[in-house]
Amino acid sequence: MLKPLAFRIRPKNLKDIIGQEHIIGEKGILTNSVKQKLPLSFILYGPPGIGKTTIAEAYANDLNIKFIKLNAVSSNKKDLEEAINNAKLNPPLLLIIDEVHRINKDKQDILLPYIEDGTICLVGATTANPYISINKAIRSRCHILEVKKLTSEQIVLGLNKAIKSPEGLNSKINISQDVLEFIAKSSNGDFRFALNYLEVLSLTYVDTLITLDMAKEITKVSNIQMDKNEDDHYNAVSALQKSIRGSDVNAALYYLARLCAANDLESIARRLIVTAYEDIGLANPNACLRCKVAIDVAREVGFPEAVIPLSDAVIDLALSPKSKAGALSIYKALDEVNSRPLEVLDYLKYTPVNTLEIDKYPYDRPDLWKYMQYLPELIKDYEFYEPSDHSQYEKALNENYRKLKQIERTSNLRKLKTNK
Repeated sequence: MLKPLAFRIRPKNLKDIIGQEHIIGEKGILTNSVKQKLPLSFILYGPPGIGKTTIAEAYANDLNIKFIKLNAVSSNKKDLEEAINNAKLNPPLLLIIDEVHRINKDKQDILLPYIEDGTICLVGATTANPYISINKAIRSRCHILEVKKLTSEQIVLGLNKAIKSPEGLNSKINISQDVLEFIAKSSNGDFRFALNYLEVLSLTYVDTLITLDMAKEITKVSNIQMDKNEDDHYNAVSALQKSIRGSDVNAALYYLARLCAANDLESIARRLIVTAYEDIGLANPNACLRCKVAIDVAREVGFPEAVIPLSDAVIDLALSPKSKAGALSIYKALDEVNSRPLEVLDYLKYTPVNTLEIDKYPYDRPDLWKYMQYLPELIKDYEFYEPSDHSQYEKALNENYRKLKQIERTSNLRKLKTNK
């Protein structure tokens, strides 16, 4: 039985791999490692379908050393011990571990000494950023190598090779160049997706020229990579907030669409609420309220209709005046709180002890409240609030703030009560 196209044409050597010049090109680290016959331990990270495992296997073939493939999730302790025993019999062994960011501490403890002495060369493959997701003990013993998405041009080149290869389609398919370009653009840098698309076309349209219209009939969904546990998701969420903050409504709508295409309503809701209060805030408080209402509606109707209220909210926030006064002010206060503990003034405590009635908080004297000191003595003149005049509403708040600042405040309640 014929195996899938992507498997049949998988490169056996580094020189046959398309792209990734920065690590397998003429001056790439893996190319030089092979030339010097010096096996390395490294982590390959990047989106799915761009050849991480293929690079690892081709690297082992070029070095002419044995390799074993495991998965950090499905492989157990016994699998790891068997791999180590194999390595001891004929070192070095290249141990390829998919989803290496999920490797637990027990397995790490077993592996570390053998990586350290070179018995095992670990090649980890992951879609997660290793600087965040991989334990430092593993990371410090490995080179970190990013595997980048292929360009559309590189994917078209790879598709042409697959069409002509005797192990591939062996030139038995008649397909126009614009179809290959369409596949490449739809694949979002994922060569495996592109090959699978090509294979479906070759099985669907036999002995005929495959046109762009035919290709579009197969599927209308592009390869959106948006696993909410991986980097692409967090990048899109980050880009959405930054686009709103920068008042680029078109970019904000684009990144909203990416998250909507992944049906990730909860991440959208959380990010929009945070963005509304962090970046718009006091400049347009009503926009913050409208954003919350839009999110409630989106949750009620669900996808696909949820995109409509979400779109309204994003447009509203992106085109609104911006103010970070609230966020900057509370962060400034938090810095002070975290830097040193200060005692609350006695008359502000919930139940002050050993305090005379004359020195207690005057609940019955609202006329005195704005003359009282509320900050601890050491920071009584600190200003955490940072005014910004980005809207009429903020200007009104700040005018009142400036008037209040002219009032002299005191912690001497006895004197205040006597004089007022």
